[in-house]
Amino acid sequence: MFEILVESKPAKQRSTGQFVVSVIVHGLVITGAVMATKGAAEVVRERLQDTTLVFLAPPKPEAPPEAPPPEAIVSANPPPRGFQTVVAVQDIPTEIPPINLNERFDPKDFTGTGVAGGVAVGVVGGTGPVTGETYLEAQVDDPPDLISAGPRRYPPVLERAGIGGRVVAQFVIDTTGHPEAAGFRVLSTTNPAFNEPAREMIMKSVFRPGRVRGQAVRVQVQQAVSFNP
Repeated sequence: MFEILVESKPAKQRSTGQFVVSVIVHGLVITGAVMATKGAAEVVRERLQDTTLVFLAPPKPEAPPEAPPPEAIVSANPPPRGFQTVVAVQDIPTEIPPINLNERFDPKDFTGTGVAGGVAVGVVGGTGPVTGETYLEAQVDDPPDLISAGPRRYPPVLERAGIGGRVVAQFVIDTTGHPEAAGFRVLSTTNPAFNEPAREMIMKSVFRPGRVRGQAVRVQVQQAVSFNP
């Protein structure tokens, strides 16, 4: 026993048929592996090259809630339905007066129908004031009355020369008794140097406002300012 070593035993030779079969089997295995790898690479390439754009419609904006209908405003003391009157100017100006852009004019208020002193949008039997309207002194129940006159500044040159003068101005007194600067204009003057001092005096004066049926209203008035040396 054990007289012949394993490594000393002569190697067994393969036949030609076995060699061919072995080559074919290895070739099929390698080919299958290559094809499988190629298919996976194609799938990855297709996925990477997918550039399909999908556009999603934007969400529709929600409709804004409907605004509630405006509440009806009913005046507790509406003005009367009627008309305004025009009073002739006592002192006719010699120059064209400036245009007052703040003065409101509605031809429907001068129809002569209804109550004198009322407006076209008033109501029958109304006793309230005409808001924003400017009255003339002849149209109000209680005309404005001077409470406190502003300081009178005499031009020094005219005062030293002993020259006197007189300025007639037209302006509007608001519902608080203060003159409105926007409606001020000079109707006549004996010397233009007196115009600005007269304006300063009037603008710093305080009046008791005019009233219609007990309500304070805006009144257009004319006032003369005299300068005596």
